[in-house]
Amino acid sequence: MARPAALELVCVTKRYGETIAVDRIDLKIPAGTYCCLLGPSGCGKTSTLRMIAGHEAVSEGDILLGPANVTDLTPARRGTAMMFQSYALFPHLSVLDNVAFALKMRGVDRRTRHAKAMELLRLVAMDGYAGRLPAQLSGGQQQRVALARALITEPQILLLDEPLSALDPFLRVRMRSELKRLQRELGISFIHVTHGQDEAMALADLVVLMKGGKIEQMGTPREVFNRPRTEFVARFIGSHNVIATASGKIAVRADQVRLNHAGSAREGLSVVASVAEIEYQGTSVLVMLKAGDGADLTVQLSEEDFDRSPVEIGTRVLADWEPGAVHVLG
Repeated sequence: MARPAALELVCVTKRYGETIAVDRIDLKIPAGTYCCLLGPSGCGKTSTLRMIAGHEAVSEGDILLGPANVTDLTPARRGTAMMFQSYALFPHLSVLDNVAFALKMRGVDRRTRHAKAMELLRLVAMDGYAGRLPAQLSGGQQQRVALARALITEPQILLLDEPLSALDPFLRVRMRSELKRLQRELGISFIHVTHGQDEAMALADLVVLMKGGKIEQMGTPREVFNRPRTEFVARFIGSHNVIATASGKIAVRADQVRLNHAGSAREGLSVVASVAEIEYQGTSVLVMLKAGDGADLTVQLSEEDFDRSPVEIGTRVLADWEPGAVHVLG
């Protein structure tokens, strides 16, 4: 396998006529990183991947792989390999010949290319299916073959365009662990396009969240989830509640909120209440509580409540915000 290399995009732009799909993005991906390009449909993540692969021309900017500028190189000369969403296996070729096809195009003799193909099929646990046709395989098996075929050229970076989208939910979770295992064993970078937050959280060392052709935020999954920089990131990556206050917007993590309720229907009784649900309602938040004695409590938190530290609502409720529960946006 080739030595891993760092990837850098410098002011990269992609235009389709008057439409700007990718708008002057800068991105550095260290060697050996599992990076997920994440975002809603139309955010520019697939165009970015295709420019890295060489399947789309860069309108402006440069793509650097290791010390080399690969912006104008053909896909075969870049040191990258791409695994397509549809897998794109040749239906008339056996599994073995599908995997060995790229070496055949390079003029490698049959014995050598088949030996290398079998080595990779063993890596993805598909060596027992070498003689089958793609139509005789399940979706998960086809994905493994496509992965082996992409790896046979010994790329420095493997590019994956929504590779799990065609799989059923159970198999998708299983294949996530397989992809992560392979990336760690091979030691090269995987750049994985997805619109699934859970997929990115499970796989990535580096999450790059895109919106409207720009990078909205990048970082480790924990950093992006716990410290969103914008309202879009807070809503997209963590389903945070975004609250407008006099000093600006804040993101509230429902899973981090704890409310201590002093008093209940029975005078003088102090109970501990835990948050069951938080719903954003324009200028206020409705907090549904389950008290320690089983009683249902409802507390209406107004905008002003969030300007106090700690949040204090009259004599009824003291909101004890644990670290990470509230994050100031912007």
